[in-house]
Amino acid sequence: MTFAPRTARGIVLPNLLFFTDPTRVPEPEAVAERLPPGAGVVFRAFGAADAVDRGLRLRAIADRRGLLLLAGADEILAAAIGADGVHLPEKAQESAPSLRDKRPDWLITIAAHDRKAAIAASALGADALVVSPVFASNSPSAGPPLGIEGLRAVVAVTDTPIYALGGIRAVTVQDLKNTGIVGLAAVEALAL
Repeated sequence: MTFAPRTARGIVLPNLLFFTDPTRVPEPEAVAERLPPGAGVVFRAFGAADAVDRGLRLRAIADRRGLLLLAGADEILAAAIGADGVHLPEKAQESAPSLRDKRPDWLITIAAHDRKAAIAASALGADALVVSPVFASNSPSAGPPLGIEGLRAVVAVTDTPIYALGGIRAVTVQDLKNTGIVGLAAVEALAL
């Protein structure tokens, strides 16, 4: 499946985002090594003691392979590893404007789980939204799936580029055609 290219802050947005998860994908470097050039990695360290070391390894892979690297919810980690920006969870979206003031060159993506959150995140200046869960997900924090019509309803309320996350697998990808998304986001589907 291909998506129309979109840019933010002069950067072509990836059509594929890999979200790390230390429990579900314990070796994110191996996944990053297999991603196609132009894809992105959202490194979510969740406070791990080795976050900077692992982040620097991911930065080196990203540089070598032509990948975008975002740090999940951690501005200090993002700066320490030379990330291209930050991905904020929905509950932290209010920090986007102050982060933008400090780091105008960073990409800022924000999670959104419904139309209201997508509207708010767009108004706060998100460069892209990650909408989830679209399909049933193995994530322990995932709520009920939005489904294709729920995803389309979110896409309809904003011009901000949207990634679909949650239950993204080979069998669900074709259902996302003509939904208006900029790309796919996945965790363990990319680790297989």
